[in-house]
Amino acid sequence: MAEMHSDPPPPTVRVVAGRTVVALRGEIDLSTVPSLSARLDELTAGPRPDLVVDLRDVSFIDCSGLGMLCRTRNRVVAHEGRLRLVTDSPDFRRLLPPVGLADVFDLESRLCEAVAHTADAGDLARATG
Repeated sequence: MAEMHSDPPPPTVRVVAGRTVVALRGEIDLSTVPSLSARLDELTAGPRPDLVVDLRDVSFIDCSGLGMLCRTRNRVVAHEGRLRLVTDSPDFRRLLPPVGLADVFDLESRLCEAVAHTADAGDLARATG
């Protein structure tokens, strides 16, 4: 019997300390990426998006999910924004180096750490220059 996929739980979006926090849940795979990607595209459409993607309640992510995160990162960078991922999963962290993504994402283990970081080198350059 073929496995049936239900729609993914919708992401929870809220603003914390001026940052948009998107909490994803469940499985992120080929069947769930289109709807999740559309929502992330909406959230990264404006100038200088400050996005935190909370992955702590994600139970599974495949290569299409990683591709979605890369696309989100590229959109954020193109709009001169900032993206942080929150995950306490050692499995997710181990997945990144073999696929060449070890240094691509800003990773935090706790949400409070992700929303506390305020300035990066680009922010400092804009503020002083």
